[in-house]
Order: sequence, then structure tokens, then C-alpha cells
Amino acid sequence: MTLSRPVRYLLRFLALLYLAFLLVVPVGAILWRTFSPGIGEFIASVTTPAAISALQLSLLVVAIVVPLNMIFGVSTALVLARNKFPGKSLLQAVIDLPFAVSPVVVGVALILLWGSAGVFGFIENDLGIKVIFGFPGIVLASIFVTIPYVIREVEPVLHEVGTDQEEAASTLGSTALQTFFRITLPSIKWGLIYGVVLTIARTLGEYGAVLMVSSNLPGKSQTLTLLVSERYEQHKEYGAYALSTLLMAVAVLVLIAQVVLDARRQRVAE
Repeated sequence: MTLSRPVRYLLRFLALLYLAFLLVVPVGAILWRTFSPGIGEFIASVTTPAAISALQLSLLVVAIVVPLNMIFGVSTALVLARNKFPGKSLLQAVIDLPFAVSPVVVGVALILLWGSAGVFGFIENDLGIKVIFGFPGIVLASIFVTIPYVIREVEPVLHEVGTDQEEAASTLGSTALQTFFRITLPSIKWGLIYGVVLTIARTLGEYGAVLMVSSNLPGKSQTLTLLVSERYEQHKEYGAYALSTLLMAVAVLVLIAQVVLDARRQRVAE
């Protein structure tokens, strides 16, 4: 069915109006409140010791979560794409669980598992390693909520490229590691990069699960999102707006990187 030109224009206008109402207006309001006192106030607010510490902690979490998700995400995607086994559908559903479950529920589940009275409570009680309400708990929560991204970006690519090149390399005497690094990894690099970009964005912006497992102590277990919430609750609205703008800037950089990578991928494909 072909729509008339006025109808197409009306639909475009409604779509733009919808996006403006839900996205542009709120973001614009935050930006206006952030920069209305001046750029100097913004810089001063995002360079306080608490803000710098929270940003460093968030980046440290990203530095740990991303490599782990890359290793286990690619491994899981290979298992799902290259093998048929009982329970495969169940594993697929478990991988998508973070998309369906509230991050708060994830935090509660981690407390039941890793808390001092949990299943693995001996780690804290006997070994003295504090997981929940410490830095390890933040890392665990971030890993859980970002598990699907690398897997869901890499697995379709593996299905698309097939196994012909890998089998040919194996026939010519290539070892499993040589085949992976010279054949498989280059063929999935774009999917892997997309997965990494999404993982970074979700890790930096995660709040619910991290809130449940963090003691929210500045300099120890307070991420940037937790600091935004704390400043707002303490009626330091400008500080919350400034840090929110900082988070948005990081998100925009991630989005730009994704767009650039997508354009480069299309050029390579052509």
C-alpha cells in the first residue's frame, strides 16, 4: 500500500513530535539547567573529588567488565552457533534474562548469593573478601546486566559467515587457535565491536543493580550514576544536572562511535 504525500508528511511530523516530547525536551531542559550558571560552574561541579572518584570507579568497572564479556561472550556465541545440544533453547533464554528481569531484582539475587548470609557467604565470612556492598559486587552486577550484548551481536555474524573458511583452514593444517585468530575473529570483529560499544554504554549507565549491591561510599563504591542520585536526594540539583550532562556526553560519544563504525562497515562491505 502506497501512502499519499500528505499522509507521509503527517507521519513524519508525528514521529518527530514524539521524539521531541520524549527525548529532545528533557535533554534540552537538563542542558539548559546545567549551563545557565556558566561553563565555569559546570567544570567546578564535575571536577570535585567525589565526581572524579566516581568517574574513575565507573571507568575501572568498564575496564574489567568489557574484557570479561568479550572472552565469555565470544566463547558462548561460538558454542551456540557451532553446536547443537540438549538445553540449547534454555541457554538462549537464560542469556536474554537480563533484558526481562528488573536490575533491582538482579541486585537482590546477587545479595542472596554473595552476601554474608548467602550461598557463597563463606567467601566473606571465612576468606574476608567482601563482595556485596563492595567493589566486587558492582562488577558482578555490571557483568550480569551486560551479558547478552556481545553474545547477541556476535552469534548472528557467526551464522552468516558459516564454517567453510574454518573447515578449509583446518584441512590445511591450521590449529584451533590459529583458525580462531586468523579466520573467525576477523570475520566477527564488527559484531564484537558493536557488542563492546553497547556493553560500555550499559555499564556506565547502570543504576538499579549497582544501587542494590553497593555501599555507595564516595571513593570506594560510588559510581557516577550513584553520585547523581545522591546529589539529587541531597537537594544539590545543579550537581546532579552537571553529572547527568557528563554521562550524556559519554553516551553521545559512544553513539557517534557506533555510527562511525557502522558507516565504515558498510564501506568495507561494498
